[in-house]
Amino acid sequence: MSEIVKVRKEICLLAKSLFDRGLTCGSSGNISARLSDGTLLMTPTGSCMGFLEPERISHLDCDLTLLSGDRPTKELPLHTAFYDTRAGTGAVVHLHSSYSVALSMLPDVDPDDVLPPLTPYSIMRLGQVKLLPFFLPGDSGMGEAVRALGGSRSAVLLANHGPVVADKDLWSAVYAMEELEETAKLAILTHRFHPTKLTSGEVAKIQAAFPK
Repeated sequence: MSEIVKVRKEICLLAKSLFDRGLTCGSSGNISARLSDGTLLMTPTGSCMGFLEPERISHLDCDLTLLSGDRPTKELPLHTAFYDTRAGTGAVVHLHSSYSVALSMLPDVDPDDVLPPLTPYSIMRLGQVKLLPFFLPGDSGMGEAVRALGGSRSAVLLANHGPVVADKDLWSAVYAMEELEETAKLAILTHRFHPTKLTSGEVAKIQAAFPK
């Protein structure tokens, strides 16, 4: 099986898993992956992640010219910002998952580190997650905001919109996205109870042992 066929099938498999578990709905969310030749595969614009067809996944060359499949998501600039600024990025996942969106709307979150240190796993998989301001869907300003971070973050949360995660490959990016949503869920569920968080010393130990 060729690489492009394999990765197209993996995108459809993982996208359906995310959709079936309610982590994105309707035609929201998008996924991309970089192939070994530098070209990109990306979910098409207006598509539902629960019903993707492998041959319709957009295939773009290194100049972002469409080679095959349907037209890519309008969030193309958001995805390419991670590929262009963060070395080793092999996949990008963007969802409209409910708890992450809810967390982005709370007035007392830290915009430089939006996920509270509740478990070691979000720190291990995501590092610090930056809260970016609100942009209209498809606004190229989202990509510009990611580029301004200079590759320092593997994940961001778009205010009133949803999370975006970059990682070394599709499976890693999806796992990291799931960890972001689960941590956001914990944050929302425990917010009014003032939960015990990991200390700065514990966070430092995790970061040293599992650099992101």
